[in-house]
Amino acid sequence: MKPSRDISGLIEVMAALRTPVTGCPWDLEQDFASIAPYTIEEAYEVAEAIARGDLDDLKDELGDLLLQVVYHARMAEEQHAFSFGDVVEAVTRKMIRRHPHVFGDENGVVTSGHVAENWDRIKAEEKAERAARRPPEEREHVSLLSSVKAGLPALARALELQRKASTVGFDWNDPRAVLNKIREEADEIEAVLDTADKMHLAEETGDLLFAVVNLARHVDADPEMALRGANAKFEKRFAYIERALAAKGRSPAAATLEEMDALWDEAKAAGSPAQAPVKRSERG
Repeated sequence: MKPSRDISGLIEVMAALRTPVTGCPWDLEQDFASIAPYTIEEAYEVAEAIARGDLDDLKDELGDLLLQVVYHARMAEEQHAFSFGDVVEAVTRKMIRRHPHVFGDENGVVTSGHVAENWDRIKAEEKAERAARRPPEEREHVSLLSSVKAGLPALARALELQRKASTVGFDWNDPRAVLNKIREEADEIEAVLDTADKMHLAEETGDLLFAVVNLARHVDADPEMALRGANAKFEKRFAYIERALAAKGRSPAAATLEEMDALWDEAKAAGSPAQAPVKRSERG
């Protein structure tokens, strides 16, 4: 079988991998639950390639993510539930429906705000339609937040919970108010530190993280991408420390904290000359 630019080729590859007897033993053992972690991992790797600005890698990672869609669709087809074509048709229908300003009869100037309003309204209509198709005993009242998927990574779910609550006005009206909340949560952690109560400290730390996500939302920064950027910055600066020590025939394990702090400040100054050095105790 030769590689092809046609999606049907990839579908055929997956079908071959899942064919009993002649297929791949590992692939044949998998199910939706066992593959789901790989799907999440591939989505993260797409985001990582974007953060690095590596378009060649992005191409490969998007292929890996597409494979996950094909994989799940193949397993569903084996259960006579749906096929890859059904997935494509469903999302195409959804995108057409959610963009009436593009595919419908709406005229005039359409702002991004109008698009967001339409999107939320149409999603709510779709949700109501799905609920109406359920048996009467399953049509129970659900919270506004129930549409936020429980399987999302915690950072992404915190963001979506906050966004959903904000649609009914339950929100801060100023980023500075959120910053004050962050300080309040940090003070609560400090108050608990002397107790050595790990469960309470974990709870308060979670509150602090939730508040930081809220600040990111209010300043229009994606918290996942912001944290990835911070991770990359930390790696770059720590690598500077390692290289500087290696040039002296030493390793970080053999260096003092003061030496590494000084090298950290050098790395930061080299990357951001306009910023004053920040001590380790001030790094977040």
